[in-house]
Amino acid sequence: MSRFWSAVTHGLTPYVPGEQPKLANLVKLNTNENPYPPSPKVLEAIAKATNDTLRLYPDPNSDALRAAIAVFHGVTADQVFVGNGSDEVLAHTFLGLLKHDRPILFPDISYSFYPVYCGLYQIAHREIPLAEDFSLRVDDYLNTPNGTPNGGIIFPNPNAPTGRALAVSEVERLLAGNPDSVVVVDEAYGDFCAESAVALIQQYPQLLVVRTLSKAHSLAGLRVGYALGQAGLIEGLNRVKDSFNSYPLDRLAQAGATACMQDRAYLEATLGQVIASRERLTAGLTALGFLVLPSGANFVFARHLDHDGAALTAALRARSILVRHFKQPARIAPFLRISVGTDPECVRLLQALREICG
Repeated sequence: MSRFWSAVTHGLTPYVPGEQPKLANLVKLNTNENPYPPSPKVLEAIAKATNDTLRLYPDPNSDALRAAIAVFHGVTADQVFVGNGSDEVLAHTFLGLLKHDRPILFPDISYSFYPVYCGLYQIAHREIPLAEDFSLRVDDYLNTPNGTPNGGIIFPNPNAPTGRALAVSEVERLLAGNPDSVVVVDEAYGDFCAESAVALIQQYPQLLVVRTLSKAHSLAGLRVGYALGQAGLIEGLNRVKDSFNSYPLDRLAQAGATACMQDRAYLEATLGQVIASRERLTAGLTALGFLVLPSGANFVFARHLDHDGAALTAALRARSILVRHFKQPARIAPFLRISVGTDPECVRLLQALREICG
């Protein structure tokens, strides 16, 4: 703490990322990274781009990457915005598209960066409780107290850390009920789910879908995220970006990400492996006495009916196995968020839990 901090800095409660320890023989299932390597075409593209052109600034608009993303999703390039990870894309969205004179809405159990952005940009917000089964109830976002309009809506789909997915038909009902509010669907884990809200973009001018290459595409280390929406929303994001950092993606990131988006076959193969492992992990945990929520992501959210979540986390860590535990809010404290690893990693996790739980 310093006396030179601004009032805003004093008032911030920063986001706490998942632990990145350097331990030997570690099974790391705490940060939802993909257990498989990126496409070989990505590595080839990065190697090819590693030359004397690094002395030059990168393309500020990432035109080649935006074009590749547009083809991948069946949209136009002017409907694509790219940034330094989806967190930067979300930050620009909070600043540039969500209203600051009315509270924005998001679930009470959700991505914990959302309230951090509200604090950073001094945006009022209201947390809407999930249902008892941790599902999102669209009706709760259609009726505001005293008829007061909201300043926007944001939620992950599938949700984090629960993994529960909202059907696209329900997303559309939410959009139809909020025609004057920007609705941000954060699809960081959307590739692991059967449905995407991208199909609704042409019909709903207030819809922004945010995605990342960190999860399904195995590129967490490259830091590339993007948003899809009608051109008016994308123009607003570009205005914010060019008022903050005109060069968010370096040459290597652009080259690797472009190659990634052009290798759909590799993505589909990796997705198949992760989803199959997720189902086997769910079955194994259930057999050990865990309640496992339905997951559309590359992680599961589970609690043991007889063992405390914090105690299980500590016992696993003692065996060099990391999972994520959230103390708040209280109703998720019994749960563990477990990233889907390789099958050998999942087997090691299940063996450890069998020893711990008896």
